[in-house]
Amino acid sequence: MVYDALFSTVFARMDPEVAHEQAFRAIRLGGRLARPLTAVPPAPRTVMGLTFPHAFGLAAGFDKNARAVPGLLGLGFGHVEVGTVTARPQPGNPRPRLFRLVDDRAVINRMGFNNDGAAVVAARLHRLRRTAVGTDAVIGVNIGKTKVVPAEEAVADYVESARLLAPYASYLVVNVSSPNTPGLRDLQSVDALRPILAAVRDVTERLPQGRRVPLVVKIAPDLADADVDAVADLALELGLDGISATNTTIERPASLLADRATVDAAGAGGLSGP
Repeated sequence: MVYDALFSTVFARMDPEVAHEQAFRAIRLGGRLARPLTAVPPAPRTVMGLTFPHAFGLAAGFDKNARAVPGLLGLGFGHVEVGTVTARPQPGNPRPRLFRLVDDRAVINRMGFNNDGAAVVAARLHRLRRTAVGTDAVIGVNIGKTKVVPAEEAVADYVESARLLAPYASYLVVNVSSPNTPGLRDLQSVDALRPILAAVRDVTERLPQGRRVPLVVKIAPDLADADVDAVADLALELGLDGISATNTTIERPASLLADRATVDAAGAGGLSGP
């Protein structure tokens, strides 16, 4: 396959984050010229009151700053979720922060919500929504807590992001599950999560022209079953539209093919892959 050849001869020789940036740049510049690549006729799906062209979309994390949505849609994704976006811009964690486990077709990342901030991303989405491609595109927006904001100010921080971004979102995701922002996963406890979700829900239900934006909470795969049940009960209590499951895991399962030295050398971060 062309991809296998490119990976083994070009991308595998690059730092993983540099390879990501190069691929992202190519998609941003060239993908918007492509016709959607679909193997079968699209089968629209209606979820949360939204009509998705088909079920295959791109999760948050790839296009954190909403800079390549037209190109990604041009590649055939039915929807694109941008982010995670924080109320304030932040550089994320120091590099290196992305590591390959090639034999597992997996990565470990500790990016740390590196993004341009809610105001900049909102302006970008505002421009995008005024284009032919962006007008009707299903674009989710994923928001998280700014790293320097203390836990007691998390509600206001999420509300600021929601206020700026919800007007341009097809749906909004409250992310409390990344392992790469200190203390973030503590917000998954029901007592901490309830005021955040209630406040953000108020924003999504009070937009101009009576428009309502579906609201979803994103949880970690490492939660105990009882905690998953508690979050589900809270979602029902608050009338949320869904749960995004799941984020990356902090576990390092014994089933990984990579040798333990390689896994340990990557250090902390979220593991994702097949």
